[in-house]
Amino acid sequence: MSRRHLLGAVIATCVVVPLAACSTIVEGSAVSVFADPFSVAGMPATDGPSGLRPDAAAPTREVTDSDGGKIDELAASAVSDIEEFWSATYGEVFEGDFTPVRELISWDSESFDGEFCGLNTFALVNAAYCKPDRTIGWDRGVLLPSLRKQNGDMGVVMVLAHEYGHAIQQQAKLVRRNTPTLVSEQQADCLAGTYMRWVAEGNSPRFTLGTGDGLNSLLAAVIAFRDPLLTESDMYLGVDEHGSAFERVSAFQFGFTDGAAACKAIDVKEISQRRGDLPVLLPEDQTGELPITEESVRAMVDALNVVFKPKNPPRLSFAARDADDCPDARPSPPTSYCPATNTIVVDLDELETVGFKPEDGQVGALALGDNSAYSLLISRYMVARQHERGLVLDNAQAALRTACLTGVATAKLSQPVTTPDGNTIVLTAGDVDEAVSGILTTGLVAGDVNGDSVPSGFSRIDAFRVGILGDEARCLKRFS
Repeated sequence: MSRRHLLGAVIATCVVVPLAACSTIVEGSAVSVFADPFSVAGMPATDGPSGLRPDAAAPTREVTDSDGGKIDELAASAVSDIEEFWSATYGEVFEGDFTPVRELISWDSESFDGEFCGLNTFALVNAAYCKPDRTIGWDRGVLLPSLRKQNGDMGVVMVLAHEYGHAIQQQAKLVRRNTPTLVSEQQADCLAGTYMRWVAEGNSPRFTLGTGDGLNSLLAAVIAFRDPLLTESDMYLGVDEHGSAFERVSAFQFGFTDGAAACKAIDVKEISQRRGDLPVLLPEDQTGELPITEESVRAMVDALNVVFKPKNPPRLSFAARDADDCPDARPSPPTSYCPATNTIVVDLDELETVGFKPEDGQVGALALGDNSAYSLLISRYMVARQHERGLVLDNAQAALRTACLTGVATAKLSQPVTTPDGNTIVLTAGDVDEAVSGILTTGLVAGDVNGDSVPSGFSRIDAFRVGILGDEARCLKRFS
């Protein structure tokens, strides 16, 4: 987020870094984008076990250059399982018969001995599909152990499902020599989501995936592999672009919800439409972070008043008693809304903590930063919008409607909004990813007037995306 004074300097917003993965389910009323409030993409939302089954079927594939350890055994089981899925379903969507990859190759990136796809594997902390050789390989020394530590068994399976997605798109001729990396990567994310749906439905003989915390952890892994933030003059601009966290999570959800047919529809045009006017690059003179101060919070609410033009704009308070004494809603710090007094209450210190951006290079999967905090403020403003319309504020539909409307507001702020005081508020690159990370971990963006959220991060993010790509009318209709 960026705030500019018309006579002053620019202050900005966004960013963060790599691997980690924890997710917190916020207790409270539950709902999803489907009729059943305890469903995820039409499936029951459960916090059952996720990972390798105790009675898992043995791997059907051997691993070249394996050390015989547990990581390679897990990876071999994952590829065997993925191949079992595609052998049964490939022909339902694509022409021809499924053909497995030729070989699985393991290496230790801390060793000088390995080779994969013509490359020396020393310091190659990666997993990949080698198109010329039709092989899949992985680093058993650093990458897969890190994924397993941060995201459990399914973090490893997720990465290999993505790499196998590249093999599938080659067989199915979804990509050509001139297909942008951005398209091929998001197709692979989508194809991985298709396989993960099969696992979540209980069809896998080797793995289980809970649709509550288990699926949330997978989404955290997807976020971890987002593109780094670049500036408009960056020398790597347009090179090997994979997509933002918002884009990659969206692609995964398309596959999980709608199957492989949805992956065929991902192309340059589709991604461009999904991206819309959302910022991708940081201006050269901006850091991407708007300090969370009383002045900036007031400027944000003023900007929302300009955008939505409410008949009765909500009052802004920084006094906790205004939330504690509210007669018709419970506090939901760091931001609360009281319908009786039409007041948004902000705990500034706690909001600042939520918006803390880790130092560059600090290990952490989620894209945390100032808009992790400002999105909470926006969500309470959108609860006030619903109150003005006379809508029910304390049920499951209200919770996801809030996430959707927060998405609408976020998209509108991708264009500069000038307030009566001469401030200009505008989204900057990375802000949407910060909102998505916040939605996954805390849930308040998808919280009702009392802050009660839905149990599934998948459903919370899905509702937010509906708003990003739609408008208020769409949110009100879908979550009525």
